[in-house]
Amino acid sequence: MQCERLVKMIKSWYLHVREETMAPARMVAFMEKHIDTCDICLDDPDVRGEVAKITELVLPESKIPKAVRQQKMQEESLAAAEEEDDEAEDTSDDDDETEEEEVIDDDEEDFV
Repeated sequence: MQCERLVKMIKSWYLHVREETMAPARMVAFMEKHIDTCDICLDDPDVRGEVAKITELVLPESKIPKAVRQQKMQEESLAAAEEEDDEAEDTSDDDDETEEEEVIDDDEEDFV
């Protein structure tokens, strides 16, 4: 994060969250509001990703907006599907090599 003010505010807000004097969702709202209005944060390409990581740490799973949870679940299922496809391709490659070896063996018998 490039914005020193945001860093200081996040530290302060986090202490309030730990002391249970501030709701985690309120902290997330304050971070997002600051990012939307701060020129330094608007120019920082990494700030959204860093705030997302902080949100995951601070906000309980049940309090994360439903749309965000659904998107995360979709991304995880796509990643799992890609892994399954990669494993299937690896297995099919092994089968192709075995068939080629058998063909070579049959040709050798004809010449003998």
